[in-house]
Amino acid sequence: MRVETLRRRLLQFWFQRQSDNWISVLRVGLGLQVIFFTLALRKDWIYLLAGNGNGLISRDLTEAVFDVGAPAVPRLGWLVGIGSHFGLSEQTLLVVVWVVLLVVGFALLGGIFCRTAAITSWFLHLCVVKSADFFSYGVDNLTTIGLFYLMICPLPDRYSLDQRLRNPSNPDTRVVGFHRRILQIHLCLIYFFGGIAKCAGIGWWNGTSIWRALTLPPFNFVDAEMLRRWSFMLPIAGVLICLLETAYPFLIWNRRTQASCLICVCAMHVMIGLTMGMYLFALIMIILNLTAFGPGFIFHQTELNRSERTETAMTDSSSG
Repeated sequence: MRVETLRRRLLQFWFQRQSDNWISVLRVGLGLQVIFFTLALRKDWIYLLAGNGNGLISRDLTEAVFDVGAPAVPRLGWLVGIGSHFGLSEQTLLVVVWVVLLVVGFALLGGIFCRTAAITSWFLHLCVVKSADFFSYGVDNLTTIGLFYLMICPLPDRYSLDQRLRNPSNPDTRVVGFHRRILQIHLCLIYFFGGIAKCAGIGWWNGTSIWRALTLPPFNFVDAEMLRRWSFMLPIAGVLICLLETAYPFLIWNRRTQASCLICVCAMHVMIGLTMGMYLFALIMIILNLTAFGPGFIFHQTELNRSERTETAMTDSSSG
């Protein structure tokens, strides 16, 4: 009896019936992220990604490192090699990649050809990030993670143009719930171990880590004199960040503290974006948080509609 009860609880946890509202949030958010990513790099695209010594740091050097450690990781060199067989120059191919990324970003935003757009954006974004690995940081890895989840989750969602124009069959709500559960746990692990790493160093407790982050170029958006006046707040901010990230998995699952935790985390990332100019990093973290734990607040409705609740009740009664 206890084993059966445990099995039901595990199934309920991993395969809880949920609506696909969170997929809509993820799709629209990642569409914006990809669009802003391509537009932000439009002027330096060729300069950052060119090979043969024509770029800031030759792409060939970065890709040579991956050939040793991770030869199966996609990179732009693959596409440049394919393009050369069709008479396309490296610069032309890089421009094509930029245009395609921008187009699929808008496709995700509108929800047209969702699956194709998700796969294409994940692959091309990964190629770009790994070919410019010396310039990439957390935002690029987190965007790739988000695009991967979007690529494998049940598409299209109810608010996409694909759903309205093609009217495909609705996915199993238990499968939808499983994909979201994995994303939730993944996000909790990111915050928890990030918080533990911060707690292990003294810099976050005495405020020096925040001071360095806010004063080192190119992130010195806040005037140094203002920071000096408010320096007594830096240790407090550091401690609060450590505690918030470490306690995130415990606060975000509790219904009483979930809303407060979500607001605090999103506010933290907004401040990071405003004070350090890391707008894309702030955006992707807010997108992932709202996707994993925010649809109920965004749509102001429960995760299950009436028909799904009836189906769940019938299933429970028959199994009982």
